[in-house]
Amino acid sequence: MAEQLAALAHDRALLGRTSTAERVSDILRTRIADGYFPPGTRLSEDGIGGALGVSRNTLREAFRLLTHERLLVHELNRGVFVRVLTVEDVEDIYRTRSLVECAVVRGLGEPPYRLEGVAAAVAEGESATAENDWKVLGTANIHFHRELVALAGSERTDELMRSVFAELRLAFHVVDDPRRLHEPYLARNREILGALRAGDKRGAERLLEMYLRDSLERVVEVYRRRVAP
Repeated sequence: MAEQLAALAHDRALLGRTSTAERVSDILRTRIADGYFPPGTRLSEDGIGGALGVSRNTLREAFRLLTHERLLVHELNRGVFVRVLTVEDVEDIYRTRSLVECAVVRGLGEPPYRLEGVAAAVAEGESATAENDWKVLGTANIHFHRELVALAGSERTDELMRSVFAELRLAFHVVDDPRRLHEPYLARNREILGALRAGDKRGAERLLEMYLRDSLERVVEVYRRRVAP
């Protein structure tokens, strides 16, 4: 816990003089997504509040916001914990991803599309693979899908999927072999990008549907082995 609190103390500068529960929740959301607080971790009000230099009330409001986003869970007489997802949670996350991401690709207008962000995420994944950094590759894969969603040009959709992708990271943190989980999808990211560059949105949608189906099967397999009773 000392390492995590030291990282939060570094984040304290981000709060500035206008510290709010929303900004605190942004910091904690990022730290949870990055794996500083793995699923099942109890979050100390005193420790985190002291590291960030915020009041107990502000921190509790931030906890409430993240509980609403399904990243935290409050257990009576025990405290606040980073949520441990169930198989049903994972299946629902992927159901939402399929509904939203495929609809975004299907709804694209006439090409060419603005694919700079999508291409940058593929390049990020290639760089991580070259360095054998599989955790960063997982982050790059999420960035790829976030950039796909951004093609819709909808702030509401971006906001919705921000929470979904944060939940997805909770699932990734219990995976025992991140390379096996993430590496095969870099080539598939390239395929989807290639289809979009060619103006083939129907082909890109088909590739994305198969991608999400196969990814779901792989993550659920891990969950049934490591988490589910």
